[in-house]
Amino acid sequence: MKRKLLALIFACLLTAEALLPAAAASSGRSIPVTVDDALLSGTSYLANGVTTVPLRFFCSALDGWQISWDAGHQAAKAVRGGTTITAAIGGGALVVNGYRYDCAEIYIKDGHTYVPLRTLCQALGYDISWNSVLNGVSVVTGESTPSYSQDDLYWLSRIISAESQGEPLVGQIAVGNVVLNRVASGNFPGTIKSVVFDTKDGVQFQPVSLGTVYDQPTDLSVLAAKAALAGTSVVGHCLYFFAPALSQGTWIRANRTYYTTIGCHRFYL
Repeated sequence: MKRKLLALIFACLLTAEALLPAAAASSGRSIPVTVDDALLSGTSYLANGVTTVPLRFFCSALDGWQISWDAGHQAAKAVRGGTTITAAIGGGALVVNGYRYDCAEIYIKDGHTYVPLRTLCQALGYDISWNSVLNGVSVVTGESTPSYSQDDLYWLSRIISAESQGEPLVGQIAVGNVVLNRVASGNFPGTIKSVVFDTKDGVQFQPVSLGTVYDQPTDLSVLAAKAALAGTSVVGHCLYFFAPALSQGTWIRANRTYYTTIGCHRFYL
């Protein structure tokens, strides 16, 4: 009887130990992570000084990675060219091309395999730093260069700041998405600056009339503009938005399809 009790206690301890990383993530806080300026999809966590990210979303933010799950070994695998990453649950290490990077923070949450971001970046040779403006982590891979001009960044960051200063990062990115969607639609002017100053059916953005579009943008708005220009999309193909506290949006509500609300803005297709 005593032997059975000891075995039961030992089994419970093993189970509790296996659940520790996931529990730590759950008790930590979610933080934003950018990869080459684009906002990483999914939820990343900071707990006990360690940032963990979903491996699938991290690799999907880059080109060429193939992600798979090995049920037999309870491990996620990412392969690109001659590089293979293996993250086994309970394995105690991230394995890259056979080299072990010891870490305890590999776990499954909401169906995704989470890995420690700093360890992953160290293994892949990426730069990682804390971004106080983002209040999160920025990763620079060196694999991509900005495809936009400084003029694009100049005007997009200014209209984002003038329209949504004080909104959370996602809300500011959403405003940038609307401007970029208009540029791509064919029904609006073909550059960011010309969209911002479009007057075909009246002034499109109130800050143009008020002159606040010329104000220096906030640092967070610049980050939001870079994220939108890097491909981060949070409002699909929306072409319109308005703030109910400032406008009734009568024409938009009558003629466009509602998509979502982020912060103080409602977005429409």
